[in-house]
Amino acid sequence: MPFIPLGDNNPRILIRYPWVTWGTMLACVLIFLWQISGNLDTSIYTYGFIPAILAGDAQLSGELLQLPAIATLFTSMYLHGSIPHLLGNMLFLWVFGDNIEDSTGHFRFLIFYLLCGAAAGLCHFAAQPGSDIPMVGASGAISGVLGAYLVIHPKARVLIPIFIIPVRLPAYFLLAGWFGFQVFAAFAPAGGGEFGNVAWWAHIGGFVAGAILIFLFKRNTVHLFGGGPPPQGIVQRRHFGAHDSRDRNAKRRRDAPAPSENEAAPRPKGPWG
Repeated sequence: MPFIPLGDNNPRILIRYPWVTWGTMLACVLIFLWQISGNLDTSIYTYGFIPAILAGDAQLSGELLQLPAIATLFTSMYLHGSIPHLLGNMLFLWVFGDNIEDSTGHFRFLIFYLLCGAAAGLCHFAAQPGSDIPMVGASGAISGVLGAYLVIHPKARVLIPIFIIPVRLPAYFLLAGWFGFQVFAAFAPAGGGEFGNVAWWAHIGGFVAGAILIFLFKRNTVHLFGGGPPPQGIVQRRHFGAHDSRDRNAKRRRDAPAPSENEAAPRPKGPWG
């Protein structure tokens, strides 16, 4: 990854807790613990996505569980090959996933996430249909989350370290650069565009799928490209968890001066401006 996200200035508006994002992270961690408690390679070959098997040019050993190749498009996105692989993916999902879940709702976000992961695997298959190397990891689905974030929250500012100095940069700058890096790596001559054993085309396919699918999955009240005022609902208060954006103190509401006709009511600040 060309940058390491530490956080963003993008509060959740419509949901209090991103249950699907947190649940996905927990599932990936628990499944990885299961992987390393047994035979890591066996789990990767059994549940990872192998393009050559989907193409009908290869098959698994009879000693392994034979899952339909299509099913492994989904099982593979919950597997990881190492601790750094897992931690890197979970960090990106932690920073960007909750805002997309906020923009879609819980159930639609789950479907959106799975479709992005499947699209990533199919793009990898289209690029290398004869590969017999298992593809595992949540990065394809998370790439879809990044694509959606670019469409919904391009003006949000993301905190990243630059030479150990924390700096906030606009999401459109970081995510466009991230996508450009994936394209460059995919077309690089070393390793046929797959140097470092990274499925670059899966990242590209997932990102494009997410940028397109978010138009279908977002709530009608959510504006595209950071335009328009934020919808009203639940707003996460910094350092204090979540709260309802409406003031529930009756006396404070009664005593507060009413805004004049030329004065707009205050709205939560965020990536919308």
